[in-house]
Amino acid sequence: MLKLPPLSLYIHIPWCVRKCPYCDFNSHAADPDNSGQPLPEQAYTASLMRDLNNDEKLAQGRRLSSIFLGGGTPSLFSARAIGAILDEACRLMGFADDIEITLEANPGTFEQSKFRDYRSAGINRLSIGVQSFNNPHLQILGRIHDRAHAVTAATAARNAGFDNFNLDLMHGLPGQSVEQALADLQQALDLQPTHISWYQLTIEPNTAFYRAPPALPAEEVLDDIQRRGHELLARAGYAQYEISAYALAGKRSRHNTNYWQFGDYLGIGAGAHGKITLPEEQRIIRTRKTRAPQDYLARSADFMAESRTLDKAELPLEFLMNALRLNDGVPAHYFQERTGLAWNKIANRWLNLSNEGLVEPAGNSLKATPTGLRYLDSILATF
Repeated sequence: MLKLPPLSLYIHIPWCVRKCPYCDFNSHAADPDNSGQPLPEQAYTASLMRDLNNDEKLAQGRRLSSIFLGGGTPSLFSARAIGAILDEACRLMGFADDIEITLEANPGTFEQSKFRDYRSAGINRLSIGVQSFNNPHLQILGRIHDRAHAVTAATAARNAGFDNFNLDLMHGLPGQSVEQALADLQQALDLQPTHISWYQLTIEPNTAFYRAPPALPAEEVLDDIQRRGHELLARAGYAQYEISAYALAGKRSRHNTNYWQFGDYLGIGAGAHGKITLPEEQRIIRTRKTRAPQDYLARSADFMAESRTLDKAELPLEFLMNALRLNDGVPAHYFQERTGLAWNKIANRWLNLSNEGLVEPAGNSLKATPTGLRYLDSILATF
């Protein structure tokens, strides 16, 4: 039988100063024609509130355990607008006592000047999109900040009262050597964030890099970066708990962990996705909101572009493609409680994978072996 899992909220703000060539998210240049047109902050905030009110019933009485404001660049919006959205979420659903509220921010001086105001508005965790500390690599990636901005962002966050912040960092960049990748990582460690998201650049469809692919490091270089970087992080006390997530003790991202544990989340904003459990109907739905910002703003009431029930045949893959990203996996009882399926639906396939050394034998937890984490696609193909 399905049980209600924890509930998170994702809020999408789709504008950036400019679109990065590697980015496949629903993001749009704030002023592509250099016309000086301001962002429609007030109108978009009002739309977000209407969207949230429409979705309130899907909370089913649950308080929010985490909130993540992503984009785009949410830090282009004022602290006043961010605070208004958070106040409405609290009014409608309530917050868990230890709620984690994360805002994505860029390292630029404009964003840094607002960090203290965001803290006052209720944000208690920042995720700062550094990507690299190497100026030539930042230029290749289309970033608008430089190394100096990236270095000072961590200090600015700490001075603003944030004792919990993440640095986003890429590796495997065009022309990047092992030494350059490790230098980036060491610089991030020197700034003493509580969390580091360290992931390899991939070329995604519908991006400028896909249309004109840059030359990426050879496979053996990428392997060396990954191996030596993981060792460097471990020595510094950052434990890997997910494929690309490393944290100090007690500082894992609760919002992302809820995704990976197949928890529920509401998604509001242009193109935002959600996943909601409906125990009384014994089904799980995925939702998607109107994608184009101008279309989203034009809606007065219904922002839903799609709401579909996950087929029971989809559920094992949907569950495991999230759960097995975690190094420690998930409690075994989550499978039945969060899919509504009996364990015997996948027991034989799990046993075969266990015999191949790709997953641990079914017991109190469901998790991949170290080898399985390297070949996760092969595991998932079984389902």
